[in-house]
Formats: sequence, C-alpha cells, structure tokens
Amino acid sequence: MHVLRGTPHTPLPRSALTIGNFDGLHCGHSAMLARLKAEAKARHLVSVVMTFEPHPRELFTPDSAPARLTSLREKIELLREAGIDYLIVQHFNRSFASIDALTFRDHIVARQLNAQLVLVGDDFQFGAKRSGDFNLLAASSDFETYSLPTLKQDGERVSSTAVRLALQSGQMAHAAKLLDRPYSIAGRVVGGDRLGREFGFPTANIQLKHNKPPLFGIFIVEVLGLDRTYQGVASLGFRPTIHGGDIKPKLEVHLFDFNRDIYRQHLRVNFLAKLRDEEKYPDFDTLIAQIQKDCDQARAWFAAR
Repeated sequence: MHVLRGTPHTPLPRSALTIGNFDGLHCGHSAMLARLKAEAKARHLVSVVMTFEPHPRELFTPDSAPARLTSLREKIELLREAGIDYLIVQHFNRSFASIDALTFRDHIVARQLNAQLVLVGDDFQFGAKRSGDFNLLAASSDFETYSLPTLKQDGERVSSTAVRLALQSGQMAHAAKLLDRPYSIAGRVVGGDRLGREFGFPTANIQLKHNKPPLFGIFIVEVLGLDRTYQGVASLGFRPTIHGGDIKPKLEVHLFDFNRDIYRQHLRVNFLAKLRDEEKYPDFDTLIAQIQKDCDQARAWFAAR
C-alpha cells in the first residue's frame, strides 16, 4: 500500500475512491472497503482511501472531540491488511477545512485523485461547513458515485460511536463484535517507576499516542508482539492510589509467567474483558491484595474459555 501525506502533486492512476475518518476500522468500514476493492477490480482501477489527520472535530471542538479508537499508525496497518492500494492521509487544518465543496469535488477528487468511482456512506458530507452532500457529489460527470447504507447488527447501527459506547460501558465482547476483532491498543514499551516490580507484579508500560483513551479500568488482556501471545491483566487509567494519581492516563500490563526485559519493544494489547473500574485504596498492601485478586480472576477466565 502506498501511503501519501496529502494529495499528490501528479494525479493518481484511475481510481475507485472512498473518503472518511475510518476510526476503529469497524465492520461497517470493512464492508465499505470490500465493496471498494470489488468495484476497483471489476473496472481495473486502483483502490484509494482518503482519511484525515487529525480528526476534524479535534480541530474545531477539541474539548468535546471523541476519544480515538485507533492511532494513525494503527489505522494505516489495518488499511494495509485490508489490501488497499493507496492511502491519502490529509492533514486537516483550517486551510484545508476552508475548501469549498465544488473545489473539493472537481479539483481534488476528480483531478488529483483521478476518481472514476466514488463510494461513500449514506451520511457523507464534505467541503467548507460540510456544505456538500451525496447529491452534490453525484452531480459530477467526472465519476460514478455510490452510497453504501449503514451496516446494522441486531438492529443496531455499526459505527465508531457504538464501539466507543460499548468500550466505555465495559462491554468488550460487544465491542469485539462491532469491530470483528478484540479492541486493541498498540504502542512501544517505555520506562516506568518500577512500582509494579516492587509489588511483585512487574508491568510493561505502553506509550499511549493520545491522552484520551476510549476506555478506563482493569482488564483481562492478551499481548502480541513477542515470541508468542501472552495472557495478563492491564490497568488503563490514572492510578489514584499511587502518589495521589497521575495527570495523564497510563497503560500498564502485567504478563503472566513472564519476566524478561522488553523495553522499547512494540506490543499490541487486546482487551478481552473488563474486571472492574479503577479504585483508590488506603494503602499499598490493600492495592497489592486487589491486584492478586485481579490476576486470579483473569487466570480463571482464561482457564474457562
């Protein structure tokens, strides 16, 4: 997959294009990408995804912007796994946001991206102040335009918002169904304060790309990126018992039956089930006893699976 930062200076090969944020790459996105690839293959076109960084709401309303389900790196990897030919990562700033809908359609979509076919969701809007919609896109004589109806599961609309709500409420199995995979966070192991080792539960501290994760609490997890998949428990939050709590959230993972130095390795943490919310304990002994209970519960969960 070719990854381009911004629209190309020379037109792409004749393309089948879809445009969106694709946060989380859920089942609805997967259906869109499968249709895009099928249309591209039938017409001898390259498949192209255009996405935005940062999320537009992070630019306009940063305080109320939704929590990211995937970092840009994770999104790129998921789109690569999906078999897309070209990914356009468009830097979303106020200059780009000011482009009017007709210019976006006729200059960027039709010329720079050389779209012969455009496939979008049924609620797609584009251009300055979201003034363009499917009808304006379809009015172009330069390319064919199709919309894909929203995918539903058991009557529920599959969306990034639905995934976030499932994660926030601890419904990990439901989130996994919407995503067609366990929800995961990937990142590099960074240095920590080594308190976990002192407590008898050494942890890998995973660097978070954003300070607003979509879930908090104590979780049963599996960890990929080492010699095999490891089981464990993870804490994602502010550690209220440790020195009064952290300013930024931390992801700490204790791997069962593992005691090696994995500093700076890149790991993926799959969140399988939620054990509980974070709590503030009166002392470290009470915290250590609770961590042991969490580990016992997680081991029992894996044994019963």
